[in-house]
Amino acid sequence: MSSTTSRMRAEIGEQPEALRRTIGALLPRVAEIGALAGGTRQVLFIARGSSDNAAVYGRYLVESRAGRLGTLAAPSIATAYRRDLDLSGVLAVAISQSGKTEEIVETLDWAARCGARTVAVTNGAGSPLAEAAEVALVTDAGEELAVPATKTYTTQLAALAVLALGLGADADPADLLRVPDEVGRLIALTEASEQLPAIVEELAEVQGTVVSGRGIAFGTALELALKIKEACYLHAMGLSYADLLHGPIAVVDDRTPALLVAADSGPTLPGTIALARRVRGAGARAYGVGGGTGLAEACSRALPGPALPEWVAPLGLIVPGQLLVEALARRLGADPDVPRGLNKVTQTD
Repeated sequence: MSSTTSRMRAEIGEQPEALRRTIGALLPRVAEIGALAGGTRQVLFIARGSSDNAAVYGRYLVESRAGRLGTLAAPSIATAYRRDLDLSGVLAVAISQSGKTEEIVETLDWAARCGARTVAVTNGAGSPLAEAAEVALVTDAGEELAVPATKTYTTQLAALAVLALGLGADADPADLLRVPDEVGRLIALTEASEQLPAIVEELAEVQGTVVSGRGIAFGTALELALKIKEACYLHAMGLSYADLLHGPIAVVDDRTPALLVAADSGPTLPGTIALARRVRGAGARAYGVGGGTGLAEACSRALPGPALPEWVAPLGLIVPGQLLVEALARRLGADPDVPRGLNKVTQTD
């Protein structure tokens, strides 16, 4: 494995400060979010790519902690089918790293015309998306040069945690303030672990993997699977472990390992541990990310997770996965900064 530091690795290391700036800027706006959301009862998330995986976290967060129904939008209803819906009582939250993806801007405009209140989550201050929203939660990640989103993704999660607090989430804001230092600790802990290079070497010998989590960790599983595909060019299937057990578990074997992600606490942790045992019982390798000692002991190998409450754990949980992907891409001879066929801003219709 080359020792050359990639831009992606440098930006992974910038996340503690990016999170500190973002949380510091957005946490004082909780009351503003609450005022905008007054009278709404449902949250509609509009996103694509990594931002869509952030939206999955947002959905589970507002449903499990704020007691509001959260749904993921199908932008084609607005942009292709051009069908108006009654969105009165809806808070539409559009998420885009650049704020320049035309489909996302158009869908947020459509939501407003249909009666929704609107919020943007973007790293692009002054971007078309920020200008289109009633409230713009602008993250402070700084410029991100590597194509795979790292610090823009985790700061999006921070913005969504603040959004949930504005919607009345049953959660302690002090937990969010702990995140930057914990992410810094986790980067150092992961890189010092003997498990990271060992997992990289073993994954370099396979054609694909299954990545699974559930509940608040599900978005992390989807994001890790996306990163493996886009930076390492391996087949990676991101699934809730409930869906995995309904049939796709058959693809897990001695040539297709499973990556399992979980917070160190919460109602989905026992099921993740049980899945790890089942995977190993079938003769396959199970790699854990997070999940405390319980998941680590059930897995073939494991990377540490953040010492954070479940509701903010995904802000740290993706970080060992980012480090794994960056190292694996270099081990496979790929440039993690510029995956083939991808650009920083993707336009869709």
